[in-house]
Amino acid sequence: MRTGVERIRAVAVLPALAIGLALVLGAVIMILSSPLVDGFDLTLPVTAYQALAVGAFGSGNALVSTLVNATPLILAGLAVGIGFKAGLFNIGAQGQFLLGALSATIVAIALNGASPAVAIPLSLLAGMIGGLAWGFVPGFLKAFTGAHEVVTTIMLNFVAIQLVSYVISGPLRGAEVTFARTDDILAAELPILIGRDGHFGLLFAAVAVPLAWWLLYRSTIGFEIRTVGANPDAARYGGMQPKWITILAMSTCGLLAGTAGAGEILGEVGYMPASYGTTVGFDAIAVALLGRAHPVGILFAGLLFGAMQAGAGLMQVQAGIPVQMVSVLQAVILFFLAAELIVRRVLRIRAPGTGVEAELETVSRSYGEQTSR
Repeated sequence: MRTGVERIRAVAVLPALAIGLALVLGAVIMILSSPLVDGFDLTLPVTAYQALAVGAFGSGNALVSTLVNATPLILAGLAVGIGFKAGLFNIGAQGQFLLGALSATIVAIALNGASPAVAIPLSLLAGMIGGLAWGFVPGFLKAFTGAHEVVTTIMLNFVAIQLVSYVISGPLRGAEVTFARTDDILAAELPILIGRDGHFGLLFAAVAVPLAWWLLYRSTIGFEIRTVGANPDAARYGGMQPKWITILAMSTCGLLAGTAGAGEILGEVGYMPASYGTTVGFDAIAVALLGRAHPVGILFAGLLFGAMQAGAGLMQVQAGIPVQMVSVLQAVILFFLAAELIVRRVLRIRAPGTGVEAELETVSRSYGEQTSR
């Protein structure tokens, strides 16, 4: 059996390679796109990446901006990662995020004259329930009708987008606004903890990561989730109920994504627009893949993506590289993660085993630990 260090090395090698290869390819793109006056500017990537790092970590405000950007990515990444552990591909984090944001907004607007001590927890609770409900639906359909969660969650994403547009453009539209959005959220606005915009919602990710780790690796429910994800037939033979575990896992995913949406609206935006342009739910898929569906890995992956977003503005100012380069880097990272077999074969890296084999090994080890107590 592999030691802890060997397991970490086996899991971390491909994400590290994906990040490194993405940075190299990004550098090539920057050089090829530099103005052809005196030849290609070979120092442009150095300038760009240095500005990116300074914009993400160069000051207290920059660090806070990184944390603010990373928080919804971490929460939504956990929503996708827990689904992976249950053998489910949750593409619906985007819709769950939007429903959480919408539910929190509805309650927050209704309680605009109330005390923050009442409005904040009730609005957050509404966001969690809204996301949970949007995750419950595909989980139920998967468990009792066999409907594939990829199809149902994608369709629910579109339903969520249109539902938000209808509600905000119609009954929830503000009285004196220049475009389709709600009134400002007042009573339920999350308080600032650090810096200019380091709101209370930063604590959500700080709490969710250890809770998700405990749920997956130290609780009976987590053991069943991972067992069902590794082999549903074996789980059923062992007396577990894969149908209810599927519903529970997807509902938990929705709750996490809904919390991300509620925190984003209540802590950063301050109102809900009819066309909420965010890619958090889709970026969460890359975060979960980069983090290998482990809560700690998702934490670091979310921080990396949050740092990229925070430093993109300074990179554009100092190096002239458009902020869209960050999206290119993230997409390339996802590409190399998806092409794991090719990357390992080209670079001659021995695979630690298939995902199912690795998960079965972890489940067996957890089972041994629990029975020995």
